[in-house]
Amino acid sequence: MNGAESLVRTLIESGVDTCFTNPGTSEMHFVAALDHVPGMRSVLALFEGVATGAADGYYRMARKPACTLLHLGPGLANGLANLHNAKKAGSGVVNIIGEHAASHIELDAPLTSDIEGIARPMSHWVHSSTSAADVSVDGARAVQAARTPPGQIASLILPSDTAWTEGGAVAAPLPVPERTGFDDAALAEAVAALSGPDSLLLLGGAALSVENLEMAGRIVEKTGCGLLSEWSNARLERGAGRVFVGKVPYPIDQALEVLGRYRRIVLVGARAPIGFFAYPGKPAVLTRPDAQIVALADAGADLGGALAALADGLQARATAPGGIAMRQQVALPSGAITAKSIAAVLARTIPENAIVVDESVTTGRAFLPATAGSAPHTWLNNCGGSIGYGLPVAIGAAIARPERKVLAMIGDGSAMYTLQALWSMAREGLDVTTVILSNRSYAILRGELTNVGVQNPGPRAVDMLSLDRPALDWVAMARGMGVEGCRVEDAAALEKAMIAGLDAEGPYLIEAVM
Repeated sequence: MNGAESLVRTLIESGVDTCFTNPGTSEMHFVAALDHVPGMRSVLALFEGVATGAADGYYRMARKPACTLLHLGPGLANGLANLHNAKKAGSGVVNIIGEHAASHIELDAPLTSDIEGIARPMSHWVHSSTSAADVSVDGARAVQAARTPPGQIASLILPSDTAWTEGGAVAAPLPVPERTGFDDAALAEAVAALSGPDSLLLLGGAALSVENLEMAGRIVEKTGCGLLSEWSNARLERGAGRVFVGKVPYPIDQALEVLGRYRRIVLVGARAPIGFFAYPGKPAVLTRPDAQIVALADAGADLGGALAALADGLQARATAPGGIAMRQQVALPSGAITAKSIAAVLARTIPENAIVVDESVTTGRAFLPATAGSAPHTWLNNCGGSIGYGLPVAIGAAIARPERKVLAMIGDGSAMYTLQALWSMAREGLDVTTVILSNRSYAILRGELTNVGVQNPGPRAVDMLSLDRPALDWVAMARGMGVEGCRVEDAAALEKAMIAGLDAEGPYLIEAVM
């Protein structure tokens, strides 16, 4: 067998059975191997950022990596923004990146580039195969790197001559790395720190599972401490019957106010809070200067074990968890579509066991409190801040968990970055209902203009943050890519459209004009 076939077989043996692809000439032998070797689902994306974002969403819901197939350095570069988001989310991804044959690199062909240099900032592990005999072992190592907790980005560069040359063999899967231990030395300090309302338990990563939130709820009930998560979380389990956890606010003034009450903060799977950006005259560290920060366990550690040990140290194991969200009865909103009315519609319509992909940016700040008592569901956030993550992540989530409804709440500015994802949704028949929050502006940047101290911005500045002249026609764009949709302009119509979209099979798009 050739190197490409040995790589595909090794990936499948190692548990990687889904590939999000945007191939070119140098990857044709890998493409051919997908035909010859059964067991790998291949999903075509029309832009590399869709492929890398889909791999991120797949890992979040499948808890195992998919691979991407990217074309040389420029193809990888097109996918970097969503690899950045995946890296910040702790998602495991195996990138297979084509490269010229060794003899062709010497000629400095037009597509020649430093692929390792391009990959390294967004990868934890980067390697170039040098022969067909090495490809399969390199592939097994890439999967092992991607599965290193909490999940890592592994980039394997596959020169075309190593792919087409005979002499490949299937490599055995390598052991999956275990999660590291938590900080035993910090445990006593954490137990002492959590006492009363001026102490905080701050969670991130796998600490936000149903079981781990329940343990956190026992600690909160026993100690009276506060409970928050990081501002952005890769996966948060929430809804009626589950422990509700609020988030550190994004706006810096709100974050400083919320965190200013806590003198002692214990971190489990979370980092100490910092601002998303620097602002003139405002601190970058969001906790009070005299706050005691106890780092009990980082994102790659055994967070369930850390919370259990913390509960044991506090004698909280037998305590019933506090903060359980109760099912809410929310009135049907009427009138214009606003952040508040969208939140109410969400609270009423989120299906049982749904996956909500949130790239609502400014509008979505009202969503979490309003939906605390909705039907139990999973909430996915953008952890890296590079916009255009939501539609691709919805693809990956839907492929990983086809039995669950996926609801994607996407700002119109964000959706334009990876619009091509709609085509992949249609091609694969994915059960994704997308709501485009059409305020026809980069609303978050209008707020940031004020936050950084710009007063009375002029028409040119405002124009650079507006999405009009012409207004985007989302229904027409969706239909052009095979996705049916509708436009709504009031809250009651939005609820009716969401119910119809969620009841339908396959993808559906709703443009909610704000």
